[in-house]
Amino acid sequence: MNIVYYNTLYIIFQYKDISEQYFYMKQPNVDKQEALIKARDLTKVYSTAAGEFTALHSVNLDVFPGELLTIIGKSGAGKTTLINMISGVDHITSGQVFINGESIHEMDESRLATWRGRNLGMIYQSFYLMPGLNLINNILMPSDLSGLYKREKAKARALELLRMVELEEHAYKYPSQISGGQQQRVAIARALVNDPPVIIADEPTGRLDSATAEVIFKIFEELVAQGKIILMVSHDMNFASRSTRTLEIADGQIL
Repeated sequence: MNIVYYNTLYIIFQYKDISEQYFYMKQPNVDKQEALIKARDLTKVYSTAAGEFTALHSVNLDVFPGELLTIIGKSGAGKTTLINMISGVDHITSGQVFINGESIHEMDESRLATWRGRNLGMIYQSFYLMPGLNLINNILMPSDLSGLYKREKAKARALELLRMVELEEHAYKYPSQISGGQQQRVAIARALVNDPPVIIADEPTGRLDSATAEVIFKIFEELVAQGKIILMVSHDMNFASRSTRTLEIADGQIL
């Protein structure tokens, strides 16, 4: 699975020669009156052996800077499909997604990959750390592949992020030498290394004990206080109740 993650990163950043000015989204001012993410009439239809299956039905959604928005719902309700449409990881059937005014699904694949890599931080339930790299080099991977920062500046930022997640003393350890909760904190630091305004997290605490999950949630609270958006899928109703906003999906529709 780590090889899959590495290959995904390579695809995301292989077009790094395209204009940085076009793809690097400026950090937004925290203004609750203007949505940074806008989904309009978002529909996703999959073709299956049994026929067409509509995973999302004309979803409309606004997300504002400084929001921790948690998406809840039963398995198969459309939660992951929605964040995949918003992040551009999967193609929409119809509708539009605007992030900071950019219609991301109107970009071609190469431009979208570059834009996504520089403006979105992705966190998964499985940590996808490279076992052969120490922690600081795992964190540096998106920066190395994007070329967004010079190596010295990127390394200083990676160390700063390790301090933020309270793992600075483990910087040169390998993933196998730390706990699962610590690995997830490293994954969060990696998602932040390019300083994206939007963080998308799919069940980030799903494999963690309650105490470690609380540490992760506290980090998320600090990030939204800085004006970042965190769009999170979770089954943890405790965390959902403490989010800025909770969105429930059932049968591909927002309730």
